Amino acid sequence: MTKPGLLPEGFHDRLPPHADAAAGIEARVLEAARLHGYERVDPPLAEFADELAARLKPVLSGRQGWPDEGAGALTGAVRFVDPVGQATLAIRPDLTAQVARIAATRMGHHPRPVRLSYAGSVLTLRASQLAPARERRQLGAELVGLDSVAAAREVVGVAVDALAAAGITDASIDFTLPDLVDTLAAGPLPVAADAIGALRDRLDAKDAGGVAAIAPAYLPLVEAAGPFDTAMTRLRAFDRNGVLATRLDGLAAIAASLAGRVAMTLDPTERHGFEYQSWLGFSLFAGGAARELGRGGTYVIVHPDGTEEPATGFSLYADALGGAGVRHDRRRLFLPYGTPPADGAAMRAAGWVTVAALEPGDTPEAQLCTHRWMAGEAQAVTASG
Repeated sequence: MTKPGLLPEGFHDRLPPHADAAAGIEARVLEAARLHGYERVDPPLAEFADELAARLKPVLSGRQGWPDEGAGALTGAVRFVDPVGQATLAIRPDLTAQVARIAATRMGHHPRPVRLSYAGSVLTLRASQLAPARERRQLGAELVGLDSVAAAREVVGVAVDALAAAGITDASIDFTLPDLVDTLAAGPLPVAADAIGALRDRLDAKDAGGVAAIAPAYLPLVEAAGPFDTAMTRLRAFDRNGVLATRLDGLAAIAASLAGRVAMTLDPTERHGFEYQSWLGFSLFAGGAARELGRGGTYVIVHPDGTEEPATGFSLYADALGGAGVRHDRRRLFLPYGTPPADGAAMRAAGWVTVAALEPGDTPEAQLCTHRWMAGEAQAVTASG
């Protein structure tokens, strides 16, 4: 028998004022996306497992997925048999795959590009030490049907606007090139197929000795990480054959559009969490946050008939945003017993949260109010009452 009020490992209640603050952040993030033309969709919590697994084309074959946050695939998903239809269903570990399904099926007739935003809870089978929550609120935006620098530039810009709307004042972006190793291995720097996975791992770990043992020609990539401009200079020097020129030019154009707005870094071989992103990936950070606020990038949607469609998007996590040092003001105005309803209505219209006394002996302190209505004005409640 469980203890009263005890929740399963990885789950937690959101209490006031934190739940209110999280809802406010979510609303502001979605509004920032809406102002750029991204319209809201609301997929169900669970759907057919095979459908959830089929919509996003994996780029990094052989990976184990993203069990701490989900990666749009079934790895890390909670699955069960539907007692009604007897089909295997999955609770979504990531909303991106569901938005991709909507774009490919229900909105397949819509003129491209289609801009969609979303917010909802996601659930993973297991959590990690860095991200112990199994159930989280995910919100974001996806642009479907266009693979261009202009599309990627817009999405990254919307992500930055969303962070600003959430109250993040010291945002930073770390860019990566998820398919970099595959592109080089298929071109000027061949690598045996059975060694590519190990090479990616060693590059991701910045293990120079391990890289040298597998493919010494890739060693310059270990040092090609850091502040954006410095890293770009090193990457261009490394790309003597011009295989990466288009990607690097596109990345430079995206960065130029963000100049002065956010700090930028580049780690071309970072791949944690980028199982389905193609030529561009990015992680979003803030100075007061212990870990990423979200991730995004370009990817490929697979339609039911097997055709493919490009897309770009980003996802944020409400709990991470709430822990990024954002200040949550809690202003509550106490209306003493017998206050005329018109006074309370006027203060609510002015933006106040009002809490009316329902008994003569009620007090501002008992109702956690910061102000009280007295003599026709809002007065701060002092520590002494």
